[in-house]
Amino acid sequence: MMRMLAGQWRLFKTALMFFTRIPVSLPGFQESELNRSVQYFPLVGILVGALGALVFWLAMLVLPLPLSVLVSMGATVYLTGAFHEDGLADAVDGLGGGWQKEQVLTIMQDSRIGSYGAIALMMVLFSKFQALGHIPPVLWPVVLIAGHALSRFAAVIVIYTQDYVRAEGKSKPLATHLNGNQILIAAIFGLFPVMVLTWYSGQWQFLASLIPVIVVWFWFSRLLKRRLGGYTGDCLGAMQQITELAFYIGVLIWSGMQ
Repeated sequence: MMRMLAGQWRLFKTALMFFTRIPVSLPGFQESELNRSVQYFPLVGILVGALGALVFWLAMLVLPLPLSVLVSMGATVYLTGAFHEDGLADAVDGLGGGWQKEQVLTIMQDSRIGSYGAIALMMVLFSKFQALGHIPPVLWPVVLIAGHALSRFAAVIVIYTQDYVRAEGKSKPLATHLNGNQILIAAIFGLFPVMVLTWYSGQWQFLASLIPVIVVWFWFSRLLKRRLGGYTGDCLGAMQQITELAFYIGVLIWSGMQ
């Protein structure tokens, strides 16, 4: 039992090492461990969201709401090294500038940001800032945690349902298909914060906030399947970013109807 728990702890640390700047010691690390750590990506999202919520709460003690939101967003971007934001920019550059699959993949590999990527990144970040700034502050910390966890679960489902399309790349170890147990664990960590939000707010109708996430997930997933026949690491980052925004918009819509 202790050996199994130690193994799971190591997998969680692997996910933490790959997706955040938090220093982690993993003696004898093997790339294959990254594939098995996929189930803990939403848990990493919970930690990232919790830090953002803490920064927001502290900032609210001395700053107005808009600046507190901005500082919190900056903290989560710094913690993750803008990993997902970079993926969003690269993915949109490729999908917007390439016609054939090979062109799209080549553009995604270019480290320079193009006009499509810059516009997409600016619009998504600004939209998140606006959405979060209009959500009631009493809900904000729980919403942030739920948004980060749920959006990473959305990326995990892409890994589960599609194939990796590069021969090599930063997400190559994620290329194998996940099993049912891994998806179940990811679902628990990805959906539990949403359930906490509904309990905390006292409004089970907040589950309707999942609708925009589902719509965006199906749209982007189908786009990837049609244009690329699968996903890349950049596509996972893009999926995380747009589903996170979709969730905040869903919460904003519902909170505005109260």
